[in-house]
Amino acid sequence: MYRVAVFIGSTRPTSSNLKLAKALEKLAAGKLEFDYVQIDNLPFYDDALWNDPPAEVIRLKREISDADAVLFVTPEYNRSIPGILKNAIDWPSRPFGESVWTDKPGAIAGATGGVSGTAAAQMHLRSILPVVGVALMGRPEVYFQSRPGAIDDAFNITDEKLRSNLLIWVDQFSKWIGRFAEPRAAESTPVMIAGAA
Repeated sequence: MYRVAVFIGSTRPTSSNLKLAKALEKLAAGKLEFDYVQIDNLPFYDDALWNDPPAEVIRLKREISDADAVLFVTPEYNRSIPGILKNAIDWPSRPFGESVWTDKPGAIAGATGGVSGTAAAQMHLRSILPVVGVALMGRPEVYFQSRPGAIDDAFNITDEKLRSNLLIWVDQFSKWIGRFAEPRAAESTPVMIAGAA
């Protein structure tokens, strides 16, 4: 089992990208544990703030450090990524020489109602993330066109072919993480043995 810090590029509670992430999480049960990272309370990046770093920034860096991998699930705004996501990438890359992104395995997915499936936004992410040090999985890629009923209310993928393709993605991402990290032992409930001291 690998722990994945998940960054959703939209803060909307009904976001199709959050729904996609929840569907991927369900498909990855037993392989990947998703931890959703809060990014909507970060201040705008300001280098001067490192004199007394905000608690939200310290928390963000810690969550990334503690994770085995990172996953970015992004919408597409005006052919690029949302500003809130770029801000969440910039903070952990600083101060200079103290980036927590370095050699962290990562992947990208995205959902939109359009046929492009966030291709332009993902292209921008693919140009940004390696620069800050993320070891980005190249393929397979997930360009998800969000259509009514594609993901049900229980976060199941309703199209069997799409579900099969996403299962392949989950398997490949898990293998990619395994190149950089050791799997964590599954947590278990201690067994009480009668007569044991």
